[in-house]
Amino acid sequence: MLSPSLEDYLEEIYRFSLTNDVVRVSDIAACLNVSLPSVTNALRKLNSEKYLTYKKYREVVLTAKRRKLGYFLVERNSILRNFLKVLGSDCNIAAEAEAMEHYLTRPTIRAVEYLVNFMHENPECYEKFRDYTEKRKNNITALIKSESYQP
Repeated sequence: MLSPSLEDYLEEIYRFSLTNDVVRVSDIAACLNVSLPSVTNALRKLNSEKYLTYKKYREVVLTAKRRKLGYFLVERNSILRNFLKVLGSDCNIAAEAEAMEHYLTRPTIRAVEYLVNFMHENPECYEKFRDYTEKRKNNITALIKSESYQP
């Protein structure tokens, strides 16, 4: 099983491979805001575990089997970002999805995906949910502003 850090590397390598013929260590380092030696160390680990092929000073190539995993990692991030948007979460969506993605199981990710899809396919339910959350926020705001509220 990959560590969250190695999953991040694999995810970014997959993203780069979608739009670039060659994935370079420097591209990965810039995207993840890490040093070149950190990328090289991660690539060596991923190479030794057969997630990709990497030779020093050469391009990085995902194995066919691991391209599927890369696809899942990118999809997982997208599902969680959409989930946070559906919730109306007042957070840094990218950072929150990143924090969540490494700790949820595949069945949970799929359940989240089904909920998001359900809300999009049933706008009347989604609207009820949004109305409900707005009322709750307003009730809390009113409580905080009231004179009877004492922290």
